[in-house]
Amino acid sequence: MRFLSLFSICFLILVSCKESKGSKPITTKLKAKKEVLKYANGFSITDYGTYKEIIVTSPWPKSNDTFRYIIVKEGNENPKNIKANAIIQLPIEKVIVMSTTNIPSLEYLNIDSKLVGFPSTKFISSEKTRARIDKGEIKDLNNDLDLNMELLIDLQPNLVIGFSVNGNNKTLNQIEKFNIPVVLDGAWTEQHPLGRAEWIKFVAALFNKEKEGDSIFNTIESNYQKAKKLAANIKNRPIVFSGSMFKDVWNVPGGKSFVAKYLEDANVNYLWKDNNANGSLQLNFENVLDKAQNAEFWIGAGSFKTKEQMIDQHKGYSYFNAFKANNIYTYTNKIGPGGGLLYYELGPLRPDLILKDIINITHPTVLEDYKNFFFKRLE
Repeated sequence: MRFLSLFSICFLILVSCKESKGSKPITTKLKAKKEVLKYANGFSITDYGTYKEIIVTSPWPKSNDTFRYIIVKEGNENPKNIKANAIIQLPIEKVIVMSTTNIPSLEYLNIDSKLVGFPSTKFISSEKTRARIDKGEIKDLNNDLDLNMELLIDLQPNLVIGFSVNGNNKTLNQIEKFNIPVVLDGAWTEQHPLGRAEWIKFVAALFNKEKEGDSIFNTIESNYQKAKKLAANIKNRPIVFSGSMFKDVWNVPGGKSFVAKYLEDANVNYLWKDNNANGSLQLNFENVLDKAQNAEFWIGAGSFKTKEQMIDQHKGYSYFNAFKANNIYTYTNKIGPGGGLLYYELGPLRPDLILKDIINITHPTVLEDYKNFFFKRLE
């Protein structure tokens, strides 16, 4: 009996060793691969193999809320015991976006054919997307404050990409009640121009287009840094100011804002560069005139199309030397058929073009044969 028992034990050990050597474990621990983001601070992407996790930490300014989205890769089941604001099954065939700033990302990633609806389509400036609107392939959902929910539901989107100004998301909450996944794009909260552009990786991850997103962003970043390097070699730094009046308030970009970053990288002397605000400063006309009357350039003077329009709004604009010298520039060079400015639509994704425009305005000898894309001189 003792010999039999000993033999049985040895046999079991040999068999188990043989099986463990040739067999694979039943379960494997998923390796997490985190996307490297160079400039964007408001989101993260982690790939777990069968699904991806996107965490948005800056959906709106000074937000204390964090949003977690799970993107399940095609052919895989939803992960269990994971809490998320939305679980999205790939592939996405139909999408609705709520901001014109998402239109360029869809086009650059070559997934614009998936766009089926948009609130107030008249404000879309892109010629390519406008052609689809004209064909009836993209439905107008009225406006985001009074969305045509019946039409939206009929379109049966797999995803809605929205945004929030202050966390009051009544329309988006209503969409979620119909079991339609909603994600928040917080690109506009970034303080570095390239940080805003890097949110193309956020959109890319939603559609399994990471390689394309990385490639597009790397090209934009390279163009931006090359232009910045060329401007850095210029010794003359002209004095610049920005903004315009709205009612009785002049909104001036703060010294830590993304607009101020453009001016810094263009190597100009921005008059409010030492201010620590990352948003706009609300000043009165006299404050701005006192500091900026003798500035050489006025860049980003609202959406005026002529100097006459400016005077009609406020005759005091004519007191500035930049006005007298015809050195006023606005971002109204390209306007869509519905009155939308391409600057607001494409600008966040193409900071390299904005930077080149500013460099070309203030250092006209730096970029050879360059023509401004967004900005134009007012006459």
